[in-house]
Formats: sequence, structure tokens, C-alpha cells
Amino acid sequence: QVQLVESGGGLVQPGGSLRLSCEASGFTFERVAMTWVRQAPGKGLEWVSTINILGRTTSYANSVKGRFTISRDNTKNTLYLQMNNLTPEDTAVYYCAGNSITMLFTANKSDYKYWGQGTQVTVSS
Repeated sequence: QVQLVESGGGLVQPGGSLRLSCEASGFTFERVAMTWVRQAPGKGLEWVSTINILGRTTSYANSVKGRFTISRDNTKNTLYLQMNNLTPEDTAVYYCAGNSITMLFTANKSDYKYWGQGTQVTVSS
């Protein structure tokens, strides 16, 4: 059974930090490039970041570049998103997703074979 389970979301003040995790099971995690996608209230899905299978190549949306860091631990089948200097505009449900060895930079759910249930991040004072 394929599963992606996100965790680590919550309520944080502007300027604060959170670390999201995405634990994978049911597929060969180390052979799949992984992506974070988010959806703000009332808005569409937004691509956030992607990492290749070895964790050596990463890419970020301009809106999070310099503040967010994507990483993975293939020994733990886990994807991470370290989020620093959070702003209210980062409030969203964050999803992890994967498809194949090829890195994807889209927010279209239909492009991904694997998609998590999401974790809520709320940035507010």
C-alpha cells in the first residue's frame, strides 16, 4: 500500500520556523524525485520545491527561495521541508508528491503518481 504521510505542520508566528516531514512507504522512495506543493486558502495548488533522488539537486519557487530548504533521508524514506522566516503568505496546506526518477516542477496533482494527505501550516500572530 503506497502512502505519503506528512507531519510537522501547525501554528507559528511570523518570522518563525517549522520543519515538515513526509514519510513514504509502499514504493521505492530512493528511486523517486520528490516535490512539495502547497495550497493557500481559496487558491490553487502552487509548486514549492523539488529534490532529485540523491538529494544533490534542488529547485525552489521564487516565493520561498532563500527561506525554505528541501532535503531527504533515503535511509528513513523521509522527505523534509525546513521553513524559516515564515510569513502569513506561507499559510497553506502542504503536500508531498512524487512520480518517478524524473524531477517535476509542476503543481498539477494529475502529474504525480504519489500524493500525500497534506499538513496545515498557519502563520499568524
